[in-house]
Amino acid sequence: MYNFLPHTEAERQLMLAKIGVKSIDALFSDIPAALRQNMQYSVLPQQGLTEAELQAELQALARQNKGTELTCFLGGGAYNRFIPMAVNTIASRSEFYTAYTPYQPEIAQGTLQVTYEFQTMICELTGMDVANASVYDGASAVTEAAFMAMRTTRRHRILIANSVHPDYRKVLQTYANGLGEVTVETFDPLKPGEALNPNHPQAQKTACVIVQVPNYWGGLEETQSIRQFCQATGALFIVSAEPVSLGLLKAPGSYGADIVTGDIQPLGNHLSFGGPYGGYIATQNKYVRQLPGRLVGKTVDRHGKQCYTLTLQTREQHIRREKATSNICTNQALNVLKATVYLTLVGPNGLKHLANLSLQRTHALASALRKLPGVNLYKPGQAFFSEVALRFPVPVAPLLQHLEQEGILGGIALERFYPDAKNCLLIACTEMTSPSEIERYVEAVRKFLKLNAPPGTPQPPEILQQMEATC
Repeated sequence: MYNFLPHTEAERQLMLAKIGVKSIDALFSDIPAALRQNMQYSVLPQQGLTEAELQAELQALARQNKGTELTCFLGGGAYNRFIPMAVNTIASRSEFYTAYTPYQPEIAQGTLQVTYEFQTMICELTGMDVANASVYDGASAVTEAAFMAMRTTRRHRILIANSVHPDYRKVLQTYANGLGEVTVETFDPLKPGEALNPNHPQAQKTACVIVQVPNYWGGLEETQSIRQFCQATGALFIVSAEPVSLGLLKAPGSYGADIVTGDIQPLGNHLSFGGPYGGYIATQNKYVRQLPGRLVGKTVDRHGKQCYTLTLQTREQHIRREKATSNICTNQALNVLKATVYLTLVGPNGLKHLANLSLQRTHALASALRKLPGVNLYKPGQAFFSEVALRFPVPVAPLLQHLEQEGILGGIALERFYPDAKNCLLIACTEMTSPSEIERYVEAVRKFLKLNAPPGTPQPPEILQQMEATC
């Protein structure tokens, strides 16, 4: 039985002989020995198991993953949201599930229509004129948008807020490192200083200014000064927006964004370590020819029947490399399909409801935690949406361990990304976070602080006041 190792030893030897290599080690000899692991994977199922035995063994392995049994308060760009059963049922239909990418659009009308509907919904959410068929993820979407701005303005200076997802900023910097002339500068949107001064010596060289709304620590940025800077200097205004939040918050197009990006994981795609997720990019009509990746358009065939077609494919697979806007491999078709089905099922009112639930529950949690001695907002005075960064009077590593023992994934330690965020946690709530789970979280923190708070810290009250949840 070779369900997972499909080739027999005889077949492997035959293939090696065919290519003139004596052994597997010789085949991989170009890889330094120090980078190769010569080990046996004893945790893998043994050969010779029946299908039922194999399923039982794999299920036992899966049960070792305790993450699914814990209550999730993690966010940071990936969110635990309710996914209607119909999403995966529809996405699992063979005509969708087996389709890779529409290289032959004339026989992939269903796939093209889904992509077209996805593009339309993203435009409605963002307030933009046109969206592409998706890119890898939210990080690559921000990066592609920045390069799109450089092509449009013919400038090479990128300003990005320090409150944009740290991984997004790393991906942008990694891409930029390969281009030589590009400079990526970070600024604090709460204290922009000279960064957003139109008279700054480098201001006229700025291709774009990038912010995230809500930002990495859940805060809502003040965007008016950024828009004014862009208008004064000719830079493009790029907003990375979490899509569910757009059910409640203003569409970035309404406050002057030139390009809007984001990650579609919250739209019907399960949490998964490393993805696959999907990024979206939307913009104004005047920038459409700089939009990377694929774009699906609606037209009529020679018989006058409505049909869909790939258009404006400015990729190196379709046009000369030096003319290509990007070599990014789009699109994340199955994730886009799930996002499209999800948005169709939820609808505008449903998305608004989900966003409001997330907002209310996050504020209820933050309000209750802030009643505990020594717990404060990381960024006082900044409004927040469905995530909040809180500073605790104790180190957060043991606090997170305590919460995990209580069955709770308690958040992300912010100091990993922001040195000034000592003892700070980034905590997220969604519609999946019930009021009772919020109470359990607060009680677990209260118990920990009672035993571990520094000397002189007032003891937390034994009985919490009723939370101000309206959910």
